[in-house]
Amino acid sequence: MRTSQIIRTTGETDVRISLDIDGKGTFDIDTGCGFLNHMMELFARHGRFDLSIKCKGDSHVDDHHTAEDIGISLGQAFKEALADKKGIRRYGNMTLPMDETLILCALDISGRAYLNFDVSIPAQKVGSFDTELVKEFMTAFSREMGLTLHFKMLAGENSHHIIEAVFKALARALAQAAAIDPEYADEIPSTKGVL
Repeated sequence: MRTSQIIRTTGETDVRISLDIDGKGTFDIDTGCGFLNHMMELFARHGRFDLSIKCKGDSHVDDHHTAEDIGISLGQAFKEALADKKGIRRYGNMTLPMDETLILCALDISGRAYLNFDVSIPAQKVGSFDTELVKEFMTAFSREMGLTLHFKMLAGENSHHIIEAVFKALARALAQAAAIDPEYADEIPSTKGVL
């Protein structure tokens, strides 16, 4: 069972996450931020991850700490659930269209954190959500998981569509990379023997 539970409490947020990588895409999400709820729900569904996220954050300030700390905790949850990464495909990619938007996501569950976020979001806000927090979330997530993560926006005009495509592409690429390759189920996919 590739599952994990993370509890992370600071002076700014209280985050509780339960993850099953080999799920069916069920979710129970309450981040305190409606737009982030939507992104986490579609992330779970498109990755077929069973995911519960509960966050109480200082949203009276803004959603910065909530987005960043959920990114941190979700990265930790994936790292813990993948354990030694034996048998995983390791690499994943998705070019995801959403109406006028086209987003490329490519990633490597390498143990080395790197984010290239070549995405231009035209609006500063979607609803009450600051769009710059998408990059903050991805920075925290990739760092804590040890994930090499690249995004490239090939087309896009609508900020909601762009962000939604980013999260859907991440989910599908990550599901691909985290999947067990039956031919190599007992091997670490690295010449070093460790990821």
